[in-house]
Amino acid sequence: MSKTACKEDIYDQYKDELTTSVMQTMHEYDELTDSAFREMIAEVIRKNPTTKTLSLDQKRSIATKLFNRMRRLDILQPLMDDPGITEIMVNGPKKVFYEREGQLFSSDLQFEDEATLTQLMLHFFSGANRPLNEASPISDLRLPDGSRANAVLAPIAPDGPIFTIRKFTGVRPDMKTLISTGFICEEAALYLEKAVIHKKTIFLCGGTGSGKTTFLNTLSGFIPKNERVVTIEDSAELSLQGITNLVRLEARLPGPDGQGGIHIGQLIRTALRMRPDRIVVGEVRGSEAADMLHALHTGHPGSLCTGHANSCMEMLERLSTMVLEGSHLPFDAVIRQINMGVDILVHITRGNDGKRFVDEIVRMLPLEDNHFRIETIYSCRKEVYQ
Repeated sequence: MSKTACKEDIYDQYKDELTTSVMQTMHEYDELTDSAFREMIAEVIRKNPTTKTLSLDQKRSIATKLFNRMRRLDILQPLMDDPGITEIMVNGPKKVFYEREGQLFSSDLQFEDEATLTQLMLHFFSGANRPLNEASPISDLRLPDGSRANAVLAPIAPDGPIFTIRKFTGVRPDMKTLISTGFICEEAALYLEKAVIHKKTIFLCGGTGSGKTTFLNTLSGFIPKNERVVTIEDSAELSLQGITNLVRLEARLPGPDGQGGIHIGQLIRTALRMRPDRIVVGEVRGSEAADMLHALHTGHPGSLCTGHANSCMEMLERLSTMVLEGSHLPFDAVIRQINMGVDILVHITRGNDGKRFVDEIVRMLPLEDNHFRIETIYSCRKEVYQ
């Protein structure tokens, strides 16, 4: 038997008894910081007669696992602590996957059973006051470090609870780094830098996890520092640097009673009353696109937005549909407004090797027979298939 297996057996042997002791001891305190909670766990282990024969390393290992179980993400915490891992995917209690450098890997980690995984998810979401139960089996959560979590319970997930975490790495690469890693070529980078400075409205599009938000953060570095910028997001991920006059707005889901929700469209309308020089929208995905378009036509050029699409032209078509959902304008008027409001589109993709890169940059041309026309400024679409 391996040393790792031995350690796991020891932890499994004592965890329930020690967890009960820790919870009983917690009642003696009003509130415990993480540091104080760690000390309390260590003290419980030290006083427990059944653990006296354990070595110091064994006691430390058990203390860490107990802390992770009660205050963190239990067996998933080592994956959260690994800076090279960018996404964690739990497909039921026995299947844990993670993403590293754009590639997916299977983990050896397993939860005891479905109930253990469900309890972890319920504890985590209830601690953040986010509804997750039979009535609301799907929920999203932004973690304190900026990471995003999504949870799905049965019966929506018949093979076991689904728990997905998009980690916030805190890394905000500058343009030089993106050029050196092949994310974008120098000529295209210079073109976009000038476009941001000259207040061109830029729409970034691509698939899930393609790097849209990361690139938006990078482009925001070219916004003049004396401008007033309002950012609007479903869950705050943007990390704009060096802008003193910055206002951050975040949407809010309805409460258990269905009341109190604040959606992106409301925030865009509110932002217009804040005298912004620019409005940055983390992601446009629905009828709020109509409010975004209205903002572009009321003296707020130079906006940055993201959306999901497989190409720049597809993004324009999806944007048309979204604006139609949120306005009473005829289709012809919607097409004209989009054409006047959006200047440049950038598509980001992920190749077969997992590497992300800008594969298309286009600018809008005048309409022809009420159809969109675009001019390709930069393209390396062929690299996707190499």
